[in-house]
Amino acid sequence: MRFSEDRPEALARARTAAREWRERNPQGTAEQLIADIGGQFHPDYGTVLRGILFAIDSHGAKITTGIPIVEFR
Repeated sequence: MRFSEDRPEALARARTAAREWRERNPQGTAEQLIADIGGQFHPDYGTVLRGILFAIDSHGAKITTGIPIVEFR
């Protein structure tokens, strides 16, 4: 998939789907995420979904351990 084919609404939808999936599957792996919801997205979106899952898990770990969360814009 070329970057020009990517749409902000697709990324927002992927974030929402990955967050909801993580809530239902707290011990799930990135591969399980791709298997479960990957079909809803462009075939090349697997890397994006893995990255989103990593960010969700990282954010949650920081909250759990009390590490301040800094958001870059």
